[in-house]
Amino acid sequence: MKNLVYFVLIITLNIAFTHNTTFSQTSPSDIVLVNEFIGQTDFIEGRLLQLAEEMPQSVYEWRPAEGVRSVSEVYLHAAFANYICVTVSGGVVPEDKGFVMDFSKVNEWDTQTTEKTEIQTKMKESFDVLRSRMKELTEDDLNREVEVFGMTMSVRNFIISMIAHAHEHLGQEIAYARINGVTPPWSKEQENEGG
Repeated sequence: MKNLVYFVLIITLNIAFTHNTTFSQTSPSDIVLVNEFIGQTDFIEGRLLQLAEEMPQSVYEWRPAEGVRSVSEVYLHAAFANYICVTVSGGVVPEDKGFVMDFSKVNEWDTQTTEKTEIQTKMKESFDVLRSRMKELTEDDLNREVEVFGMTMSVRNFIISMIAHAHEHLGQEIAYARINGVTPPWSKEQENEGG
């Protein structure tokens, strides 16, 4: 009987330990911030790609003033920023994307093409790579400190900053569209519904 009690106690402790170990290790899908980041990424990607499609090729080289990014350059810059986010968070951008983690090359990246369909493809690829990397993040990854833009911050803080950066450029492209007489598709829907 005594052996049976020990056996049951050992089994119970083993199950309890396994249960606690399983739930104390957070998998990426359980990290709220990562899921929210991916949700924001999906939203921004959808809006940018809708705008990129709606904007005619003829305005892709338009810029509001000398020295300010053009329509095409802002779209490509958004893709560059996605790859920076992947790299700084500890991921790797596939070589075939042509990205080099070098901030001095941002202008070279932003001006590589003005071809609408090529830009749309580059944006889509960058969002796919970003989303894949974000799904791999763990709490340890988010807590890791990185040196970027001359500052030290956690990866968590960095990815929050990058969402703000992406929204900034989405707003820029909305303004560019409006100035060029292009109504964003989602606004057209609201205007047609009387909203």
